[in-house]
Amino acid sequence: MADDRPGLLIVEDDLGLQKQLKWCFDEYQVCVAASRTEALAQLRRFEPAVVLQDLGLPPDAAGVSEGLRTLQEILRAAPQVKVIVVTGNGDQNNAVKAVGLGAADFYQKPVEPQILKLIVARAFRLHTLEEQNRELQVRSSSPLAGVIATDEAMLKVCRMVEKVAPTDVSVLILGESGTGKELLAHAIHDLSTRKAGAFVAINCAAIPEQLLESELFGHEKGAFTGAVKQTLGKVEMAEGGTLFLDEIGDMPAPLQAKLLRFLQDRVIERLGGRQPIPVNVRVVCATNQDLQALIGEQRFRQDLYYRISGVTINVPALRQRGSGVIVLAQAILQRVAAESATKLRGLSDDALAALQAYAWPGNVRELENKLRAAVIMAEGQLIHAGDLALETNAPAPALLNLAEVRLQAERQALIQALALARNNVSRAAELLGVSRPTIYDLIERCGVRVTNAGES
Repeated sequence: MADDRPGLLIVEDDLGLQKQLKWCFDEYQVCVAASRTEALAQLRRFEPAVVLQDLGLPPDAAGVSEGLRTLQEILRAAPQVKVIVVTGNGDQNNAVKAVGLGAADFYQKPVEPQILKLIVARAFRLHTLEEQNRELQVRSSSPLAGVIATDEAMLKVCRMVEKVAPTDVSVLILGESGTGKELLAHAIHDLSTRKAGAFVAINCAAIPEQLLESELFGHEKGAFTGAVKQTLGKVEMAEGGTLFLDEIGDMPAPLQAKLLRFLQDRVIERLGGRQPIPVNVRVVCATNQDLQALIGEQRFRQDLYYRISGVTINVPALRQRGSGVIVLAQAILQRVAAESATKLRGLSDDALAALQAYAWPGNVRELENKLRAAVIMAEGQLIHAGDLALETNAPAPALLNLAEVRLQAERQALIQALALARNNVSRAAELLGVSRPTIYDLIERCGVRVTNAGES
């Protein structure tokens, strides 16, 4: 059964005090660590909201150097975590130093359970409030309702939608199947002056050619066998609103000519009718096909193309959105988990690596289907790569921890600078724009071996 209690990490090398604190905080899901390495491993594994950390940790149990280093690395790996440092009696200077490095609070030994419980509870409340604030900021800064965009390509698409929506110009949305073209068409309608009118969509590829004309323009009673009453078409139904023609690249050639006439004159005739009917609609089209190639093959009218492409919006495929796939997956997972009333906490490192390694031929639609299935298949609190059932040769989990990513980047920069400086530390420091002590600290932290190092 899933443990719904908030997560608390206790970093303490005294086994007796570990047990006492675990008993004291039985209302939380407690995990313990006795060293910096164990603390960082538990942090990644359990993602606690609050950390209660002793400053005296081995190999410097009598001092605070290892404790302060642990504090810094915890906050690098998880900046949102609230760390409460526990110091020795009268050791206020180091407590102040820890707070300056980012600790949320401090407590001096000996431990008084009731006071410590109040401090920890306050840290949990602060963490919850900040999480809620971050969620509100994300929602309020979302460029378009229902659209999740973090990469520059999708943000550009959103900016185009915002600019074109208030106008009445025709819009052509191009993109692979499953990239969210209809969602963008809805956004154009909702941001337009026609939002009070109807949004009427028709898939030109899903309706047989014989019926598509009637679906678009309607028919009079007796126009053909089975036409027992007058029926309005999609164009008339969109009066005062927006008509969305999806997969327009699949529209038959005879209908292309009739659609062109409607776009030029803004009048239609129902099948079997003689009376021109003026219609006031905005037209938004979408397709996953290369219309220029279809024009070259004489399968799509060039004059129609120019009529529907007043503004063309190219929607990037999911594989072209970089880390956007992870943000999108997390947002979809949160929604799907809420719908199914599960207690999933998120995606494991191997699942994140698999999501980024996969090509996503079905784009966002495929991503949502995979996540819905994974929510059903997952047995723990996290979705793993196996639950996603992706056919990919995903590498080992990538360096998804911020501290590790920074360390690798610093290591590469250090190696390059030392190579250019021919292992002259002073020269390498100049190239990187840092001091010599910083270079020596980087050399030690990154584990870089420097042979024949020079100072000048």
